[in-house]
Amino acid sequence: QVQLVESGGGLVQPGGSLRLSCAVSGYIFAINAMGWYRQAPGKEREQVARITTGGNRKYTDSVNGRFTISRDNAKNTVYLQMNSLKPEDTAVYYCNLERGNYEYWGQGTQVIVSS
Repeated sequence: QVQLVESGGGLVQPGGSLRLSCAVSGYIFAINAMGWYRQAPGKEREQVARITTGGNRKYTDSVNGRFTISRDNAKNTVYLQMNSLKPEDTAVYYCNLERGNYEYWGQGTQVIVSS
């Protein structure tokens, strides 16, 4: 079993920054990739960023250049650094882990960008 616990969400003004963390525990071998998704009210969940075990990163167009995904293998933690935040970044952000044919999810952390 795998457990993912997100933290770091909150309320921030437009133009501000937040760093989300995702702590991973449990059976953490043979991971293919990890990522961050978000879901805004009334919208479908979308992938925001993804990092493979080989270090390849991918971002959705709307956050490219503003968000950075990274990982600390020693701490079993994945981060999402979010800069130049916009009101349209408001959503619940979920951590995701891919292992074989399975996906695991965290409980989500709320990010609100508002003045």
